[in-house]
Amino acid sequence: MGDGFWFEQAATIPGHLGRTGVIHTPHGDIATPAFIVVGTQATVKGVLPRDVREAGAQAVLANAYHLYLQPGADLVDEAGGVARFMGWDGPTYTDSGGFQVLSQGAGFKKVLAMGTQGLTSDDVIAPGKDRLALVDDDGVNFRSYRDGSRHRFTPEISMRIQHQLGADIMFAFDECTTLMNTREYQERSLDRTYAWALRCLSEHKKLTDERVSKPYQGLFGVVQGAQYEDLRRKAARDLAEAEVDDQMFDGFGIGGALEKENLGTICAWVNEELPPDKPRHLLGISEPEDLFVAIEAGADTFDCVNPSRTARNGRVYTDAGKYNVDTLVNKRSFTPLDDDCDCYTCTHFTRAYLHHLTRAKELLLYTLMTIHNERYHIRLVDRIRASIEQGQFADFRDEFLGRYASGNR
Repeated sequence: MGDGFWFEQAATIPGHLGRTGVIHTPHGDIATPAFIVVGTQATVKGVLPRDVREAGAQAVLANAYHLYLQPGADLVDEAGGVARFMGWDGPTYTDSGGFQVLSQGAGFKKVLAMGTQGLTSDDVIAPGKDRLALVDDDGVNFRSYRDGSRHRFTPEISMRIQHQLGADIMFAFDECTTLMNTREYQERSLDRTYAWALRCLSEHKKLTDERVSKPYQGLFGVVQGAQYEDLRRKAARDLAEAEVDDQMFDGFGIGGALEKENLGTICAWVNEELPPDKPRHLLGISEPEDLFVAIEAGADTFDCVNPSRTARNGRVYTDAGKYNVDTLVNKRSFTPLDDDCDCYTCTHFTRAYLHHLTRAKELLLYTLMTIHNERYHIRLVDRIRASIEQGQFADFRDEFLGRYASGNR
């Protein structure tokens, strides 16, 4: 791995692939497993970087595609990189923009289960959506969701953008297929993603050598393969062995649309093939039950917009399940959102006040709810990490999931 970037494994879950460890980066360490807060456009919506740090976040993930469109990767580079630009004093990740092949191309949001009902089609498009991205073997043509202007991403362009953004961890450009694509298309897509991965390694090496004054950036290859065991395992093996000009991947991302019930199985397929001395990031996962499944199957870090997105809709996460703060029962409830939470919101405000903010449509709701939901997810993964270190993962998992499932409402 590059200067200032490496991974060390610590405790393990007996009989499973899960473990604890530390990702060392030029801008600080990340104790794993860890939940990585999403700040898509170099901001976590509604909160200050100080709030994110006080919530316990170890790192923040921004999106290369969005920052390329606005304000421009060259401007972020001139500002000193995405962390300095957004006033964040810790490690950062950037997503390659490959996910936009799915969301902009087929119009689907990122969901585990896409409601395919067994249908397959390589021209699938979400109802009421227009196709904004077209894939070819060299790259992807995009139409901006902002103004309709035309753009093109290739592996080389994605790498250059991410080097300019300066994140500690970045991802190789990949094609993210839908669950509705045919097996034949998934095979072609996997070959394309592997070819792109080799091009990313080559360009990463070139840019690293050109930008010797900059801290080293770790590059993760992204494992695709949809719901097919042989494709997932092949993708993992190929990326683990990929090498161009002595440059190999520093870690790996597990990507693609997944069916919720197969999450743990697919993670296990992949992580059984990946080298244990490199970190593994599961893209787009945040539901508490999914975190337990993924960690047990060997995932080290996770990111998802869901905690902040649901917060803005007044949805609260607790160990006793989720609830909506705008329901009538909370109108005169002078207790915290979560009695067991130590976040700023729970230690200073009541459900009655948050209920008032929802009805009054006050913007402060976004801030206070986001602080709680992000803290909840960060703290939950911290507790899972502690349970692994103490040899009590199975007991903690069973006790938590029993309470969480029975209280969801």
